[in-house]
Amino acid sequence: MRRGERGAWISIGAYVVLSIAKIGAGYLFASKALSADGFNNLTDIVASFAVLIGLRISQKPPDEDHPYGHFRAETIASLVASFIMATVGLQVLISSVRSLFAGREEAPNILSAIVAVVSAVVMLGVYLYNRRLARQIKSQALEAAAKDNLSDSLVSIGAAIGIAGASLGLPWLDPVAAIAVGLIICKTAWEIFYGATHALTDGFDDGELRTLRSSIEKVDGVKSIKDLKARVHGSHVLVDVIVMVDSRLTLVESHRISDEIEHRMERKHNIMNVHVHVEPYEPA
Repeated sequence: MRRGERGAWISIGAYVVLSIAKIGAGYLFASKALSADGFNNLTDIVASFAVLIGLRISQKPPDEDHPYGHFRAETIASLVASFIMATVGLQVLISSVRSLFAGREEAPNILSAIVAVVSAVVMLGVYLYNRRLARQIKSQALEAAAKDNLSDSLVSIGAAIGIAGASLGLPWLDPVAAIAVGLIICKTAWEIFYGATHALTDGFDDGELRTLRSSIEKVDGVKSIKDLKARVHGSHVLVDVIVMVDSRLTLVESHRISDEIEHRMERKHNIMNVHVHVEPYEPA
């Protein structure tokens, strides 16, 4: 989790520098798209702080009110980040549409496109770092932050294209690029919102559940699986399974099967929280 905090701080540092550069260059070089991209990065700072706070809270040990720990603070942080991004995305869309229909006379300076390209390269590097780190520590909040990093890189590329076209005699391309920026922000916000709410309501991917079932069925002594449930708890997965075993087995032998299921879940799927219930199997 502390490594996850490092990823959040890297995002915050990058966003602070880039937002200042983009907003300043946007006003200086008269680019609506670059200014919109800069304001997007300003909200990303707030979202990154939300992720950082979520990671900090998730490290608290279990207590009387939270016997499973505080890991879902990560998911709530992702939810907060999605709300912030959606708000900014809608504001960018409204402002850009108004600018498009109002018309503009001054085309943006081509230098603003260079600022956007450099920003895209920087954010791509931050995305690759955070994505790798999120998968290593299995952090949902940092995964959401990485998606936002990638979205920002794509947004900057789109802004650069729009600015370049506008500076070459198509001034309407700049506000159109800003509209595209707003749409990408809203799309990213929706994806993060959906993932967070799916986890908070104990939703779980069917394909991953089938993979877990297949692994458990391969454990020696498991005759069948009566029931299998799983849910996401922050960066952890909790599994509850009822397995059918030979009714003639002793308690010690049945316990050995339970232990093997737990070890297999840990080795193959990095799942440390497995509750196994054993019931007797009676052939028909």
